[in-house]
Amino acid sequence: MKALLNSLNEPEKALVRETESAELSDLTEDGLVDLHTRIRRARNKYSKLYRRTASARIGEHGGRGKARPKNTRDAQKAEVFEDALARVSWYLARAARRSASEIKAERIAAANPSRPAPPQPGAPQSESMTPQTTARRRPTTADPALNRRHAATRAKGARRQARRDAR
Repeated sequence: MKALLNSLNEPEKALVRETESAELSDLTEDGLVDLHTRIRRARNKYSKLYRRTASARIGEHGGRGKARPKNTRDAQKAEVFEDALARVSWYLARAARRSASEIKAERIAAANPSRPAPPQPGAPQSESMTPQTTARRRPTTADPALNRRHAATRAKGARRQARRDAR
């Protein structure tokens, strides 16, 4: 892997260096989107080069799989940029979730100016807002048929959510 990184040209090395965690943590969401685009373009470039070169050698070797050993450098470069893209994607998703929660909190505060703002994610909760006091629980009944119906309703919702998640 280190030999491959040394074989990259200087702009490519600089692009890979930008994906180290110290540099990624300093970037804003817009900066991460820009970096994500540049890394994706580099990955696509080497993926295309690999496929085109291997497909050009099909007649000579009898298949793209057999031509692969002659064309490993482009495939390895595509893999390096794929790893870098995964790192940037993870940081971008984290930044997007953070900004979405901030926007949601601002909308809620603007819609209900008389209510206090909800706590920010990661902020310590006050003692009055513990999960035990805020969670609504359905009272248990002595009627087994009612309990069975409530359980069936929860299971139906879980199945519906699983179908949505599987799409």
